[in-house]
Amino acid sequence: MAANATASGIDLQQLVAEADTGARTPSGNAGRLIYAVAIAWSLFQIWYASPLPYMLGFGIFGDTEARAFHLSFALFLAFAAYPALKSSPRDRVPVFDWLLAAAAICAVLYLVVFYREIAMRPGLPTQGDIIAAVVGIVLLLEASRRAEGPWMPIIAIIALLYVFLGPYLPGLLAHRGASLSRAASHFWLTSEGVFGVALGVSTNFIFLFVLFGALLEKAGAGNYFIQLSFALLGKFRGGPAKAAVVSSGLTGMISGSSVANVVTTGTFTIPLMKRVGYTPVKAGAIECAAGVNGQLMPPVMGAAAFLMAEYVGITYAEVCKHALLPAILTYGALFYVVDLEAVKAGMSGIERRAKRTLSQGIIKALMTICAIIILGGVMHYGLGWTKTAFGEAASLIAVAAVVVAYVVLVRVRANVPDLDVDDTSKAFTTVPDFYEVARTGLHYMLPVIVLVWCLIIEEMSPGLAAFWGVMAMGAVVLTQRPLTAFFRHERSFAAHWRQGWQEFVDGLAAGARNMTAVGIATATAGILVGTVTLTGIGLVMTEIVETLSGGNIIIMLLLVGVICIILGSGLPTTASYVVVATLMAPVVVELAAENDLAVPLIAVHMFVFYFGLMADVSPPVGLAAYAAAAIANADPMKVGWQGTWYELRTLLLPFIFIFNPELLLIDIEGPLHLLVVVGCSVLAMTAFVAALQGYFFAPNRKWETVLLFLICFTLFRPQFWMNMIYPPLDTVAASSIANVVNATPDGGALRLRIETTDISGDDVTKAVRLKLGAPASVQERLAGAGIGVSGLTAQPVITSVRPGSEAARLKLKPGDRIESLSVPNTARPSAFLFAIPAILVLAGLALWQRRRRGGGQPVLATS
Repeated sequence: MAANATASGIDLQQLVAEADTGARTPSGNAGRLIYAVAIAWSLFQIWYASPLPYMLGFGIFGDTEARAFHLSFALFLAFAAYPALKSSPRDRVPVFDWLLAAAAICAVLYLVVFYREIAMRPGLPTQGDIIAAVVGIVLLLEASRRAEGPWMPIIAIIALLYVFLGPYLPGLLAHRGASLSRAASHFWLTSEGVFGVALGVSTNFIFLFVLFGALLEKAGAGNYFIQLSFALLGKFRGGPAKAAVVSSGLTGMISGSSVANVVTTGTFTIPLMKRVGYTPVKAGAIECAAGVNGQLMPPVMGAAAFLMAEYVGITYAEVCKHALLPAILTYGALFYVVDLEAVKAGMSGIERRAKRTLSQGIIKALMTICAIIILGGVMHYGLGWTKTAFGEAASLIAVAAVVVAYVVLVRVRANVPDLDVDDTSKAFTTVPDFYEVARTGLHYMLPVIVLVWCLIIEEMSPGLAAFWGVMAMGAVVLTQRPLTAFFRHERSFAAHWRQGWQEFVDGLAAGARNMTAVGIATATAGILVGTVTLTGIGLVMTEIVETLSGGNIIIMLLLVGVICIILGSGLPTTASYVVVATLMAPVVVELAAENDLAVPLIAVHMFVFYFGLMADVSPPVGLAAYAAAAIANADPMKVGWQGTWYELRTLLLPFIFIFNPELLLIDIEGPLHLLVVVGCSVLAMTAFVAALQGYFFAPNRKWETVLLFLICFTLFRPQFWMNMIYPPLDTVAASSIANVVNATPDGGALRLRIETTDISGDDVTKAVRLKLGAPASVQERLAGAGIGVSGLTAQPVITSVRPGSEAARLKLKPGDRIESLSVPNTARPSAFLFAIPAILVLAGLALWQRRRRGGGQPVLATS
């Protein structure tokens, strides 16, 4: 799409539009209709997520109706806003596209109109049902081709062919197949296919978070984050590159698109990177890597966080907790990469506009940190106290506190001259003062605080929390300009109200346009989910990978990673995750279990998510690399390969998840354990980056590079060495299950060895790990984990498995026998004892290289 794009010959906003919002911008009535439908979609989603329908008693939509309306809006915008071909007109909508949009909507709303009739004859579709399903799926595939490119529909078509050609396929690939009526019913009329979990999550959660991000961008927060990062880091060597890393992390938290991340921050940072000494290829690669990694950063994670919560069966807050440390590690490592590149190139920072002494800087920094801590404490404990004292009225007090804080922060903004935070194209020869820039946008933090408060403290559902976040963000967009004008005593007060209103409405339209590709992608991904449930292809994939890997767990993981990158090629983040989670996550779970490796489900899903996302960087399809290359005026392939080299640090982490889930903050026993895990992880990533870059405190010699890799391995996985001396687990008889369950703390893991049968009917033994809840009776705790067990004092047998539970996701089934249990080896010393010599060797190597370099400054020092 953008292989020949250059910075001088491409409209970058057009590039984002083609990837995310549709490249067609018709004028006249067609343009107004598209704009109105986009706004209507946003209003519908706000209404659906709000408590108003239940308070007023009307406008209540069931899951099927809501998903159908959601997909109808997405299909209309896909056919109206995305041209069919490169030669198709961009300034008008052809009649044929209007007809396709109408037919697609009719096929979807067929489910709403005939909902009761379809429910009364499950599995017995009529001719009308079949026609609606065939038309709907064909047009969905065409909409997917337009909105996401060819890869997603190609994968879906292959899946459909596999369904129908099953009886004619050879060997392991063969299956019974399905008739047209059965396939139509399965994929279109039930919740097993297109209208399944993925589309449900898109309807319930993802839309409002994307809308929140769109409103935040319309308010000017995206550019504010960029300017804030540059003001903070521009004075350091390689400052623009460091600003790109930090600003991409901030904008990535509110964006669902790698390409949009790259273009939003890259138009500002890439030219500055080139100016201070980075080559065009490296400047583009750094922005590409930073933009893609924004999809790994909670709370949104490219909207995959909500799907992950559904697939793994844990809360959204838990997904964010597990994802936080790896995201910080990968961003910190990229920060270190750009610093090493700056050191090797002998770069210097950009002069700061405002001068202050070191002591003044330290005092201001400490005051800022203390203010943040005090504000956090006041919010948490102060509002917590009001909740205890005033009950339901505490929410009104919290709202009042947020309103007062907002007015005060806007007053602060009004007292500071505007610093062009809305103009990312302005060239900078000096670095603006951080505190001056910060004061112009502190009020943007309040809607984010509202969102996080509702999610984490109030423990609302993601949909309801996003609703209140959108309401807060909408209020900011509507009022920030009029309030600023009021405090500045400006006369054009009404004009500012009109501008705020226009920005709010534009934000509603932009949110819907941004969601078009995501809505289509989640619906199309339902075809893959339906194929797995209809044919059992997941088990076939397991057999194929196991055969190719020869049973070696490392080779198996490498194969799965490569397959995930291939499957994720050209797909938006959400669709990429659905595809790899559907096809490859069960493969990792099953083969790891058969290799006596009981892996937490979240670790498996994070593994495939990370690898699927890397397709945005890696050639030949990496769209983010094309976008970065366009801005940098560089070869897209060279940018892609350089970005892939930088991203090797990110690809290391998924392997650590599998063998050491402590990195995901799993099985952390206390604050000291957490501190040790974080400290060792930071040092391990430092060693890995230094080894890859060939530079620590001086250019590495070959033996130093090998030593750094060894230190990295030891710090990330000290258990490997300790396992050679002490086994991590002791095996106890299955008849001791009651005692083991009673001894397992709340949130602890029950490790079982299960004898079951595989797809071939052979008896196999596998290891599984089940999380247990609060102490209760043995059967109640086991039931909480999803299983019923008989024969607790003799030969325990699984008698039932609750659908949707962790046990069901681990493929346990009634009749499986519990062969034995594994419990922690209490005689085993802490594996982190091996971290001590690794850290000492790392420190010795640092001193050795500093001495060899002649006592220069530390790597992270300023210029």
